[in-house]
Amino acid sequence: MDIPIKNIYYLLSYAWNKLEEGERINAAQMECETLIDLLASVLANGAAYVLRRGLDRGYVPYLEETATLRGKIDAATTLKRTYFAAPRIFCEYDEFQHNILQNQILKTTMFNVLRLPELHRDIRGRLEQCYRKLTNIDRPTLTKRHFGLVQLHRNNGFYDLLLDVCQLIHENLFVDEQSGAATFNDFVRDEKKMAALFEAFVRNFYKREQQQFKVEREYIEWDAEPLNDDSHDLLPKMQTDISLTSSDRKIIIDTKYYKEALQTHYDKQTIISSNLYQIHAYLTNLEALGGVNVHCEGILLYPTATQELNIQRKIKGHRVSVRTIDLSQEWPIIKQRLLEAVFKVHATGISREVNRSVKALL
Repeated sequence: MDIPIKNIYYLLSYAWNKLEEGERINAAQMECETLIDLLASVLANGAAYVLRRGLDRGYVPYLEETATLRGKIDAATTLKRTYFAAPRIFCEYDEFQHNILQNQILKTTMFNVLRLPELHRDIRGRLEQCYRKLTNIDRPTLTKRHFGLVQLHRNNGFYDLLLDVCQLIHENLFVDEQSGAATFNDFVRDEKKMAALFEAFVRNFYKREQQQFKVEREYIEWDAEPLNDDSHDLLPKMQTDISLTSSDRKIIIDTKYYKEALQTHYDKQTIISSNLYQIHAYLTNLEALGGVNVHCEGILLYPTATQELNIQRKIKGHRVSVRTIDLSQEWPIIKQRLLEAVFKVHATGISREVNRSVKALL
């Protein structure tokens, strides 16, 4: 599936819920031909932004051997190390400086990206300029654990976007420690990773772009009566990708990231049966909850760059749609199609809610 690099940025921004941060560094205006160029460009622009504002600082703990008192005495270390030697004091103190974890992650990531031979020359130059300004900051070997230890607050919240980019690069960039050579795995070709990204993008899109529905993931209980003690526990868990709920309407969206939205059976194209069975199971088991669940709607949503589908049927009292979103289109059109998927369409073909949202975009 050939998705323009700029649209990959939009998918990531919604999935991370970082649209405003991206606007500060004009990320959507970046013209990049490869994914790593896009991520490196976001990194360079973001680093330049925090350098202009001033790098974040924090208190770093130190333990120092000294003849004079500073900070708090570490009594245990002092007694242990000076028992048979000349009296010395070991003091613990905190120093307010730039050498903190978020800056270390930023520096290490930039260093690793600069190892990539395929990086565009102009982007490399901008990244090197920022890297050289990160003086007196350590460059640790990163692990997944480092990203979970960073503590952000309102005053340094912009780092959140940079750390998301750093973590994505860390998960897909491999460095040979012996040769120092680096390679970047273009995750767009990884169907499993793209499926998770597409789901998170669609869920956060509806959280941001409309107010009519509450948006969440939801566990659905089987509408089943156990005939022995163990039978209910053996039933598989049902969890929706996206549940949209309002006072008078409910929609279950199941996102599927496949190369094709239809299957071929005896030279005939049909809806993928397992996907249809899955959404049907969600809808029929929700009926027991009553209210808007009784006539809950279902949407199977596929990304595509080849054909558009909008198949609608009523199955056992439930409206079921099979829709595709062409991710190769311009972003305003993608946004319009996603809004059209859930809002009722009038005779003009576009709902009032969609019209308002699209006018705000154009």
